[in-house]
Amino acid sequence: MGWTMRLVTAALLLGLMMVVTGDEDENSPCAHEALLDEDTLFCQGLEVFYPELGNIGCKVVPDCNNYRQKITSWMEPIVKFPGAVDGADLKKGKIQGQELSAYQAPSPPAHSGFHRYQFFVYLQEGKVISLLPKENKTRGSWKMDRFLNRFHLGEPEASTQFMTQNYQDSPTLQAPRERASEPKHKNQAEIAAC
Repeated sequence: MGWTMRLVTAALLLGLMMVVTGDEDENSPCAHEALLDEDTLFCQGLEVFYPELGNIGCKVVPDCNNYRQKITSWMEPIVKFPGAVDGADLKKGKIQGQELSAYQAPSPPAHSGFHRYQFFVYLQEGKVISLLPKENKTRGSWKMDRFLNRFHLGEPEASTQFMTQNYQDSPTLQAPRERASEPKHKNQAEIAAC
C-alpha cells in the first residue's frame, strides 16, 4: 500500500473512531452544554428525551444541525423519572394520567434571548385536578403558585429544565454563560401529577 493510500486509510479510521466514540470538542456548537450551577439546583431526577438530541435535561439545546428549529416542531419529548419509588411506567417515560393541557413545543420569540422550559412531577393527594377556564386558554395565563396551592401540591417530587433560544438568533448575540441570571420568561412545559 502506497504512502497516500495509508494516509487516506488513517484519516478514515480516525474519522470513524470519532463517530463511534462520540467525541465532540466541548467548544463545538453541537456539544451539549450544561446549565450554570445555579440552574442545575433545579434539576432533580427527571430526564427529557427529544429525537436526535437525547436527554437534554439540565442542558442548553445546541446551536447546530438545526436543533433549535427542529425542537419547535417535534412531538412531545419522553419524560422519564428514574427515581420513581412506585411506578415502573414513570421510570420508562410512560407517564399516565389526565392531560391538563396539550403539549406545546418550545418556541421562544426571536430576539428574546434564552428561555427556560421546565418540567415538574408532583405527588397528587387524591383530589381531582382541573384547570380554570382562564388557565385553559394559554400557557402564559397560568399562575403556578395559585395552581399548586389550590390542589395542595407541595414541593415537586422531581424536576428539570432546559434552555433554548429562537433558531434565528445569532449565537454571538447572547450566549447562555453571558446572560443575566434570570431569563425574560419562564415557561412550564408540562406539569405532571402522580
